[in-house]
Amino acid sequence: MAQFSAEKLNKVNEIIARYPAGKQKSALIPVLHIAQEEFGGWLSAETMDYVASILKIEPIEVYEVATFYSMYNLKPVGKYVFEVCQTGPCMINGSDDIIDYIKNKLGIKVGETTADGLFTLKTVECLGACGYAPMMQLGKHYREHLTKEKIDAIIEECERNAVTNN
Repeated sequence: MAQFSAEKLNKVNEIIARYPAGKQKSALIPVLHIAQEEFGGWLSAETMDYVASILKIEPIEVYEVATFYSMYNLKPVGKYVFEVCQTGPCMINGSDDIIDYIKNKLGIKVGETTADGLFTLKTVECLGACGYAPMMQLGKHYREHLTKEKIDAIIEECERNAVTNN
């Protein structure tokens, strides 16, 4: 069964305590972030049920939030998740071509992970950086004004970091 480490459980309880009694559901989004970080970068049904039990809400209430937002992964993902914006400004500036390039370069489709477990490709709705289109989020960082050359450099950077950090 999924269970937070003592450190993470303390953080979860600290977040829940920010809200009035009976309003612990308000802590759901930050608690899901902690759960995703703690349990391998994705939210299994078991993990979501655990979060529901901690917040004393129904599991469906957790599933509704986790399935609505693209920031939550509902299946295992690679070490590096390319979240490419696919809305208007990015599309007009070539995000479709960037997505196709990544698919061909990595040999995966949107929603898939490379066989070596390094890369996952996701498409997402607006990331709020329209002036930098086409763009994507990689971890906590935005990568902007994407070109095929920049994608190649990002992939090489990730591969180098994966070797260095192992």
